[in-house]
Amino acid sequence: MAFFSFLLSLVTHILLLNLSLFHFPSTSAHRTNHDDFLRCLSRRINDFTVETRVIHTSKDSSFFSILNSSIQNPRFSVLETPKPVSIITPVQATDVQSTIICARLHGIHVRTRSGGHDYEGFSYIAKNRPFIVLDLRNLRSITLDVDNRTGWVQTGATLGELYYEIGKSSKSLAFPAGLFPTVGVGGQFAGGGYGTLMRKYGLAADNVINAHIVDVSGRFLDRQGMGEDLFWAIRGGGGSSFCVVLSWKIRLVEVPSTVTVFKVEKTSEKEAVTIINKWQYVADKVPDDLFIRAMLQRSNETAVYASFPGLYLGPVSDLLALMDEKFPELGLEIGDCREISWIESVLWFVNEESIDVLRKRKRTSRSFKGKDDFIQKPIPKTAIRELWRRFYAPEARLAKIILTPFGGKMSEIAEYEIPFPHREGNIYEIQYLAYWKEEEDKNKTDTEKYMRWVTSVYDFMTPYVSESPRGAYVNFRDIDLGIYGLGMNMKKTKYEVGKIWGVKYFKNNFDRLVRVKTSVDPMDFFCDEQSIPLLKSVDDI
Repeated sequence: MAFFSFLLSLVTHILLLNLSLFHFPSTSAHRTNHDDFLRCLSRRINDFTVETRVIHTSKDSSFFSILNSSIQNPRFSVLETPKPVSIITPVQATDVQSTIICARLHGIHVRTRSGGHDYEGFSYIAKNRPFIVLDLRNLRSITLDVDNRTGWVQTGATLGELYYEIGKSSKSLAFPAGLFPTVGVGGQFAGGGYGTLMRKYGLAADNVINAHIVDVSGRFLDRQGMGEDLFWAIRGGGGSSFCVVLSWKIRLVEVPSTVTVFKVEKTSEKEAVTIINKWQYVADKVPDDLFIRAMLQRSNETAVYASFPGLYLGPVSDLLALMDEKFPELGLEIGDCREISWIESVLWFVNEESIDVLRKRKRTSRSFKGKDDFIQKPIPKTAIRELWRRFYAPEARLAKIILTPFGGKMSEIAEYEIPFPHREGNIYEIQYLAYWKEEEDKNKTDTEKYMRWVTSVYDFMTPYVSESPRGAYVNFRDIDLGIYGLGMNMKKTKYEVGKIWGVKYFKNNFDRLVRVKTSVDPMDFFCDEQSIPLLKSVDDI
């Protein structure tokens, strides 16, 4: 009986999809659907005070401030960017359930936003159709169980808020997630999430042990209720393709009461190239207590420099002895180091001092475009030298290239344990980022020159990076890899189109994600320009 219901819903979806290729409802029809959706949601909430906190339409004075407050890439704040017809800011799980139920009932497209750091803005932008934004900012409670080294964190909380609560509760516990405090845990955990503890403990998603979700039918489910396949998929496969994740149960990890942070900078091209070259041979092989990044950027209008910031889970004396043995070329000295607590190291990496900064939600003032690659064998010195020289271009004045080491725990976890597949065999991940001032977004020509710089560096790196597929990290979404859309090749199925970028993000895990998607969301309700596609039949894979 269950299989018959699944098959019937799938056939219905295929018929509707085929019809939608030739018919787009009128604006008035969309307006009617939206009005019906709002009435449905209002009836289900049934509390005017709560309703005013939850439902925000473009007629409300607070609408644009709420929309823009979590747009963490200002290039998507420009006037021509599509705007939602309403924003829903739930204050409890039942509000999310009601939103999904009413949206499905009235044909409303939903985008779900946690912290707003989506590189391509998919969490709050949809083209070619009216949509609402389900903004989870109010679902941000954090409850820690220090004795059992676990915690529950709601998906609207930021990494900074999570780190703050951990630091306040314990001097010997931490969590292995990203460096930037304003990033929302929802998107970070759903895509993987890595930071300074990745070589010791893996990704954030590797340390998620339960979750609460709302599925496409509006049901509230935990790990047992959703089943192991869906629980596997939301930890690294991008939660927006499958459901709305409300909260995550995490495993806290142990850190010493004293850690050491350090930074070495090199301004000589020759010296920097030599040290980065050596870094490639040691950064993924040193003990997993040690994390050393390499970065290239400009210090002013004419000067380029390399920096090597790092974290060691131990005292400075042990670090210096280790570096003398494994990486003497860096020339690390005691004056380059600071012994501090783990929570202070979180602040150090973002150039802050007060722990209260971690609780602040601030919007970035710089627009950006990013791309990334995975490196599986050291690139030649000539390539490093060329990367250095690319920074002399005028459009690279705020740019960065960041090399993040793998190895350690990242190589010990099998590539199929969660959807994030970039494990053993990867020396490091390299990210190319161009930044520019928000006011430059008013001139499309200015914006495009920065984008071209990133693309040119990415193209230059083609011979030196992973291949078949050329890997990419789903949390660094890149629209250039391809999207679904009106220009989609009509001779190809959505699965065939989605596989173009899907295998770059997920490699051999892509087909399992498709099977899970087809099983839990056969009408493709949770979708965006790069979401996991459906298959006509789960038996076809």
